[in-house]
Amino acid sequence: MSITPAAPPSLTASRHHITVLPGQYAVAAGPDTTVLQAALSAGVELPSSCRNGTCRTCMCQIKTGQVHYRIAWPGLSAEEKAEGWCLPCVAYSSTDLVILQPQALKLRVT
Repeated sequence: MSITPAAPPSLTASRHHITVLPGQYAVAAGPDTTVLQAALSAGVELPSSCRNGTCRTCMCQIKTGQVHYRIAWPGLSAEEKAEGWCLPCVAYSSTDLVILQPQALKLRVT
């Protein structure tokens, strides 16, 4: 598991599969879609507030895979990044991901 500041173009050229645990929710993310946006598009609600990487409401842990950011330094400490924490509101998948967010909810479709 790792977090990189930017991804080479070859990593962002395709869709990635994201699994949100513990609910096993399946999400697909395109190269220009944040993890949070992809989850919402798939009907999976992750906690969020500011959507700019400062409030940390959406913070979740990467179990496998990599993300990258388009901002220089999102609101995570170096230690948190090393432990695999990410901010889905500003994180883009570089690979397929498995993330842990116990507060994730599947939205009802009416």
